[in-house]
Amino acid sequence: MPVLMVATYNEDGSINVMNAAWGTMQSRDHVALKLSKNHKTVENILARKGFTVSIADVPHYKEADFFGVVSGNNIPNKFEMSGLSASKAEQVDAPIVNEFPIVFECELVEYQDDEYGMGVIGKVVRTAVDESVMDEGKIDLSKVQAIAFDPYTHGYYKVSERIGDAFKDDLTLKKK
Repeated sequence: MPVLMVATYNEDGSINVMNAAWGTMQSRDHVALKLSKNHKTVENILARKGFTVSIADVPHYKEADFFGVVSGNNIPNKFEMSGLSASKAEQVDAPIVNEFPIVFECELVEYQDDEYGMGVIGKVVRTAVDESVMDEGKIDLSKVQAIAFDPYTHGYYKVSERIGDAFKDDLTLKKK
């Protein structure tokens, strides 16, 4: 599972960030995050109608883990405790964690809470990528040093090596 950092502003304007391992791109410009209403982050998203999603990376995996272990409901200043910095997003009412190399600014589309599950659906209105992870105008995943979470071993793993070309390599099977 990708390790996603979801950032919002609390009602007093302070910053809240949570680790959300259950999230994905729903379509090219929409994200889906499996989050229950008991999260401070969901309360903030519903109130502010905006949030950011960042890709957690190897240099900050301990901070990312901290954001998943400590609840904003119990420790409202957990972002300050992390030692990370933030700036205001350009398109939505939410913070950007400056240290993470890729961020999606998202507007709330809807919150689903029914028999099929619960979660936040957001429309990506802006994507920002730090130049340090770019190579010839494209994202170089090895430079991003993204991390993934294995829910079975409770481990974090570095994602970096390209092993093939999607929607192309399997075509060799047609030639048999």
